[in-house]
Amino acid sequence: MRYVPAVKDLFEDTRVMSEPAGAVALAGLKKYASKKKKNLLAISSGANLNFDRLSYIVERSKAWRGQRKDSSIQIPEKAGSFLKLSKIFSNSQITEFNYRLSDPNDAHVLVGIKTKSAKNFISLKNRLSKNHYPFKDLTKNEISNDHLRHMVGGRSTTARTERVFRMEFPERPGALLDFLEKLGNKWNITLFHYRNLGSAFGKVLVGIQDSSKNKELLKRYLKRTGYTFTEETSNIAYKHFLE
Repeated sequence: MRYVPAVKDLFEDTRVMSEPAGAVALAGLKKYASKKKKNLLAISSGANLNFDRLSYIVERSKAWRGQRKDSSIQIPEKAGSFLKLSKIFSNSQITEFNYRLSDPNDAHVLVGIKTKSAKNFISLKNRLSKNHYPFKDLTKNEISNDHLRHMVGGRSTTARTERVFRMEFPERPGALLDFLEKLGNKWNITLFHYRNLGSAFGKVLVGIQDSSKNKELLKRYLKRTGYTFTEETSNIAYKHFLE
C-alpha cells in the first residue's frame, strides 16, 4: 500500500501523475534510502491512470502519511453529547462525521480529522481519554476504509418524531461546534452525516427529534444558526433507506 503515497509524492514534486504500478520504484527507493542514507534514482514507468482512481489515491495517501485519522468514538446517547464531543475537536479540521441513533444508552460516532503530524493525533487521543471517551483508531482498517463509512446509518427504531434537514457548513475548523452551540441542548440529534469533499462548503445531513406541536419552532432555531437549510423529511431517498 506504500505505493499510494508515492503517487502523491511524485505529483507534488513534478506535477505528473503516475499509475500505482509506476510509483512502486519510488516507494521502494524511499524505504531503502531511509535505511541506507544514500542518494538514489528511481525510474517511473507508466501513467496508465484513469480519473476514477484519483479519489482512492487521495484517501489512502493521506492515511498512510498520517495526514488523516479515522476513529470510532463512544458517547452517551443524550442531548448535548454531540456538543461536548465537538468541543474536543474545536481546533481540528474534521473531514468526516457519521452518526445514527441506534441504541438508547450509547452511540458510536465515526470521526475523521485532518492532522499535520502523528503528534497532533496523540494530543487528541489524550484529550479523548481525559474526558473518558472510549475510542478505536480505524485509520488503516480496511473494512472501515472500503465499506463502513458508506454504511453508517440505516433505519432507526428509536428515532421517532425525526425530522431531517440538508445543510451547508463552511469548510473551516470549528464550524460544527459553532452550529451545535447555536442549536443548544434543547434538541436531540438522531442522524448526522458530513464529509469534506474539498469545496468551500461541506454538505451535511442532520436528523433532529421534534416532538413539539409547533413545527415552526425547530425551523426558527435552525435559522438562528445562520446556516442555510432545507427540510428533507419527505424526501423519497430518506423514506426508503433511513426513516
